[in-house]
Amino acid sequence: MGQVSLRGIRKSFGTVDVITGIDLEVNTGEFMVFVGPSGCGKSTMLRMIAGLEDISAGDLFIDGQRANDVRPADRGAAMVFQSYALYPHMTVAENMGFALKMAGVPRAQRDEQVGRTAEVLRITELLGRFPKQLSGGQRQRVAIGRAIVRKPKVFLFDEPLSNLDAALRVDMRIELTRLHQELGTTMIYVTHDQVEAMTMGTRIAVFNKGCIEQLGAPMDLYERPANEFVAGFLGAPRINLVARPGAGASEPHQALWAALAGPADPAARRMGLRAEHLRLLPAGQGSVAATVALAEHLGDSSVVYLRLAGLPELLHAKLGAGHGHLASGDTVGLQPDPAWALAFDAQGRRIP
Repeated sequence: MGQVSLRGIRKSFGTVDVITGIDLEVNTGEFMVFVGPSGCGKSTMLRMIAGLEDISAGDLFIDGQRANDVRPADRGAAMVFQSYALYPHMTVAENMGFALKMAGVPRAQRDEQVGRTAEVLRITELLGRFPKQLSGGQRQRVAIGRAIVRKPKVFLFDEPLSNLDAALRVDMRIELTRLHQELGTTMIYVTHDQVEAMTMGTRIAVFNKGCIEQLGAPMDLYERPANEFVAGFLGAPRINLVARPGAGASEPHQALWAALAGPADPAARRMGLRAEHLRLLPAGQGSVAATVALAEHLGDSSVVYLRLAGLPELLHAKLGAGHGHLASGDTVGLQPDPAWALAFDAQGRRIP
C-alpha cells in the first residue's frame, strides 16, 4: 500500500507554467526525495499529491485509484509542514489525536494510538505539555506524530527540518530514517538541502524549472549526473567545472584541461571534477600551479579554494587531515584524478 503514480502532471498559475509535465512512479515503502532550488516546483508537486493544489493536467494515482478529484482527507496521505502548525491551546496529546477525534474515533482508541506513536517518537513524557513548552525539535516530533496516528498510506514532508539548527537537523534526519525503517510506509520528502537528499532518500528526483532533470539512487546521481545542473546541485563544495580553453587561454588553463580531459570526446566543452578528487602538491610540483584564495580548516578535513590564472571561477579541493598549514596566498600544485572526471557537451549533457 502507498504506491503513487504521476502521469503527465502539469500545473499552471494563469499563464505561468510551474510544473511542465512529470511522469514518476513512487514505489510502496519507498523514501522518495524531491530536491531542487527554490521555485523549481517541488513543493507544488507535493501539494498536488496532498490535494492542496489542483492539478492542471495529467493524472495522479494512489494505490491504483485516480485521486485528482478525491478530497485531501480521503487520499490516505498525511502531510508534515515546514511550520509545525500545532494548536497552541491544546496539549501534545490533544494535538496528536485531534484528527482522530474529528474522524469520530472513540477516546480510548485515540489514547492508545497516541500513546503508541509517542513511544515510537520518544516523546511520551511530553504528552501533557503545551507547544510553547517545547523546543523546535520536540515540536517537529509532535507534528510528525500527528501524521503517524492517522496511519496514512503516504507521508508527505515539506522541508520539515529547515527551522531547526544544524545539530537538531542531524538528529532528526536519523530519527526520520529510523521511522521509515520501522513503519515501512511510503514517504515523499521535499527539501532544497542536498545533504538531506543524499543521506535520507532511497531515490532522489532532482527538480529544475518544473521538470525532473534526473531520477535515481543518491550515489548514482552523484557519480553519474545526467547533466551539469545535477552535477552542480549535488555535492558540497560544488563540483569544479572547467571550460575547454580557447585561443589565447593561459598555460595553467590549458594544462588543467589536458590533465582532466586526456583523450576525451572532442564534443566535450566542459570537464567536471569533484573537490575530493583534486589533490594538492607542494609548490613547484605537478604541471598546474594555483594560488590559495581561502583555506577552511574543519579539523578532520580542509576545504581549499584555489585561484588559477585564466579561470573566472575558483576551484575547490576537499582534503583530509594534515593540511592545516595552508593559508591564503600560498602557491600549490594541482594533481586532478582524471579517472573521476566528467565530460559535458555544449548543451550541458554528460558524455558517457
